[in-house]
Amino acid sequence: SYLFSTIAEKISAFEKKHPEKQIIKLGIGDVTMPLPQACIKAFHRGVDEMAEEATFRGYGPEQGYGFLRERIAETGFIQQGADIHADEIFISDGAKCDTGNLQELFDTNITVAIPDPVYPVYLDTNIMAGRSGELKDQRYERIVYLDATQENGFVPKLPDTKVDLIYLCFPNNPTGATITTEELKKWVDYAMDNKALIIYDAAYEAFIQDKDLPRSIYEIEGAQKVAIESRSFSKTAGFTGTRCAYTVVPKACMAYDHAGNTHSLHDMWKRRQSTKFNGVSYPVQMAAAAACSDEGRQEIQGLVSYYLKNAEIIRSQMQSLGLECTGGENSPYIWVASDMDSWGFFDLLLEKAGVVTTPGVGFGKCGQGYIRISAFNHREKVMDAISRIKKALA
Repeated sequence: SYLFSTIAEKISAFEKKHPEKQIIKLGIGDVTMPLPQACIKAFHRGVDEMAEEATFRGYGPEQGYGFLRERIAETGFIQQGADIHADEIFISDGAKCDTGNLQELFDTNITVAIPDPVYPVYLDTNIMAGRSGELKDQRYERIVYLDATQENGFVPKLPDTKVDLIYLCFPNNPTGATITTEELKKWVDYAMDNKALIIYDAAYEAFIQDKDLPRSIYEIEGAQKVAIESRSFSKTAGFTGTRCAYTVVPKACMAYDHAGNTHSLHDMWKRRQSTKFNGVSYPVQMAAAAACSDEGRQEIQGLVSYYLKNAEIIRSQMQSLGLECTGGENSPYIWVASDMDSWGFFDLLLEKAGVVTTPGVGFGKCGQGYIRISAFNHREKVMDAISRIKKALA
């Protein structure tokens, strides 16, 4: 079962058993603040245009409207020193969809390296595709696991063997860990030396406040040849229910066949999207473009700061209880260690505090003994949750 589906079932059972108790959800990373006003205004304009014959639009380009792709390229990459062009950006309805669908381009016999703990979609979609082999001792025999632990700062080491496809996510979901430019360069160099491809999930890049940390893998020299990057408007502009994201597939990025011949991943992804996807609705893309405007970016920074303040409160209060924490500084997630089983810790907080977290072991074997706490909620609920947790753990 998908991790968050299991959690939803546990919450439902608890609510039926205790209808009088109000639950506070700090588990799934769903935002609670409304869309920025700049996005709302643009959304309305888009809808109004659809109401007039002169401005009505039918099918749009599967890769996204040019006005949005151009604005993303300029504000998200070029201004940051990354040479990414508008026609290398593909608009979609979610980074989850893109990171899950990208594996369709590749042979089922490739070797896949996936961090542990990790966002479940990377592993689950490769299992569904038939690349995993048998499950033995909580791990699939054909997957190369990259252990992310307290000892290595939750930044895994390079694989000991040659792999074909690598998944990386920074700021990391679930641990909240970040990666330095020097560390990320090692991964790019490895990919270039081994003809490997990196799928880089940067859905939380807007939460990076430390200017010395890379926000895109394309800040690393050579990355355009070996990396695909996904980003999202969900956690930044509050688009979890509105649905808009994008994936960057540089034209220089190549895949290799069994004979060692190169093939354009840009062309392959364009073919896949044109065949299986009809694009994101025009009003939503109008709203997303507004999120990239000066007004929109300023409002988004306000939202990011709000959630990061929540994260700071959660982190400091958990540490005051003597619990070790990672994340919560350049990330909306706080990775909390305990001496309990992950699901046992989850159940304790649900039963005694009415607070929903996420059990770390649900993200992988190395997540055992941890829970992930999300900063996505209203401040008063975060403060209430902290108070309840303190009482439950007293």
